Amino acid sequence: MPLSCEEATRVIAAAHERARQIGIRVTVAVVDEGGLLQGLARMDGAPPLSAQIAESKAVGAALWHRDGASLAQVHQERPGFFNAVAQLVRLPVIPGLGSTLVKRGGAVLGAVGVSGGKPEQDLDCAEAGLRALGG
Repeated sequence: MPLSCEEATRVIAAAHERARQIGIRVTVAVVDEGGLLQGLARMDGAPPLSAQIAESKAVGAALWHRDGASLAQVHQERPGFFNAVAQLVRLPVIPGLGSTLVKRGGAVLGAVGVSGGKPEQDLDCAEAGLRALGG
């Protein structure tokens, strides 16, 4: 069963709430398993470019079936391969902390990407968003 629009909205709301708690302003993007945008919301005061960055983080995670940290490892270990594959995607792929997979029953349903804070803060917010799904 794919991630619903209502679930994507819950993920975004929870990630934004976590950002408020830690005193940052972020953009959260949720994409489906094909990397297509399901939801995007930029908090008031979040950097304008954070919208594109959050979506690019989420798209990379969803299409590679790897979180951002794992993508960064592939980029470091196999830069030629990473860059070749990145050319096949409609958006630039941004490796690094701040994106995580959405899974249900072992299946990848999509990904969450967050941008606007430090990398660790972005990841914290993405994980908080996932917790809103209760699994």
